[in-house]
Amino acid sequence: MVFFEVCGPNEAMVVSGVCYGKPHLVAGGRVFVWPWIQQLQRLSLNTITLKIDTQHVYTRLGVPISVTGIAQVKVQGSNDDMLLAACQQFMGKSENEIQMVAMETLEGHQRAIMGTMTVEEIYQDRKKFSKNVFEVASSDLVNMGISVVSYTLKDVRDDQGYLKALGMSRTAEVKRDARIGEAEAHRDSGIKEARAEEQRMAARFLNDGQIQQAKRDFELKKASYDMEVQAKKADSELAYDLQAAKTKQRIKEEQMQIKVVERGQQIQVQEQEIQRKEKELEAQIKQPASAEKYKLETLADANMKRVVMEAEANAEAIQLKGEAEAYAIEQKAKAEAEQMAKKADAWKDYQDAAMIDMVLDTLPKVAAEVAAPLSQARKITMVSTGKGDVGAHKLTGEVMDIMDRLPKLVQTMTGVDIAKAIKPTRV
Repeated sequence: MVFFEVCGPNEAMVVSGVCYGKPHLVAGGRVFVWPWIQQLQRLSLNTITLKIDTQHVYTRLGVPISVTGIAQVKVQGSNDDMLLAACQQFMGKSENEIQMVAMETLEGHQRAIMGTMTVEEIYQDRKKFSKNVFEVASSDLVNMGISVVSYTLKDVRDDQGYLKALGMSRTAEVKRDARIGEAEAHRDSGIKEARAEEQRMAARFLNDGQIQQAKRDFELKKASYDMEVQAKKADSELAYDLQAAKTKQRIKEEQMQIKVVERGQQIQVQEQEIQRKEKELEAQIKQPASAEKYKLETLADANMKRVVMEAEANAEAIQLKGEAEAYAIEQKAKAEAEQMAKKADAWKDYQDAAMIDMVLDTLPKVAAEVAAPLSQARKITMVSTGKGDVGAHKLTGEVMDIMDRLPKLVQTMTGVDIAKAIKPTRV
């Protein structure tokens, strides 16, 4: 009988006997086999998974650890030389026996690689460890017709707590870095919050400063207007006094009118000078104060800035208000002095006539002051010696005696004889 034998892609057939000087290898296909004179054997090409557990191996620094690796191996069917070597090594053996041979080989190489590396290198660089085992084991198993498909380090452990200590150290470093990062984040957040608060307070202080500046400008303008009102009032009072003096005396009317016009022009010049000084005062006080304020705001730090700016704003407002009030009072005093000077010039022109007129205006007031005590008396008791007047006639006589002495007193003090000046007028 003639037979055709077939096999799947995961199996290889080996035919030996008549017609073949060396075994005929067929990986996944069919072959013609003569019965009784040829022999057919099969070899599995399935991938074998190996769990390589190596216990208590001392590393390069003498630390014992245990390692578990996972390897995928198989008989290489695509390479005739490797397949022939596998047939020579494993033909007639079961898959478990092949698995044991491969596992013992891989475990030996795994132990050898562990002895050349430290625990830290194996634990931290698993890729390097797996690569070393894979390369060394592949070069050895290929001679058996077995190829290593993959090798992966699955687990590293020890009974001495060495790996745990490494983990605790790294965990402590990570926690430390986390705490440092958290502290730095809080610090940066606090810095940003402080900067935002500083900007908010700076804006607030700038706004308050502008409000104080507006108040100061209002006070300056008000003081300026008040000064102008006082000046106009002084001009009005002076004009009234001059007109009254002209009407009463009726002398030198044209000359006095010319002088009044000249005085009015002088007053206008004084008003213009006052306005010029106001502008000069504003330029010398307001602008330097603003520049000094800006300089202090820039140089002061965040905490001192609030106190300095508030104090400066209050002090500046008070100072400017006081200066404006002082300047207004000074100008009013100058206007009043100018008015008195004009009156003095007028009285100088009128000489005795003006003096007489002033004395005559004052006499009724003097008489009223002399008689004032009598008007306040509720009861008067008079004692007569039998000589002279008695009763109300006596009282009025004494008042008239006092009034009669006034011309002599005026003549003594001013040098003006009222009686002599009045007589020509009466005639």
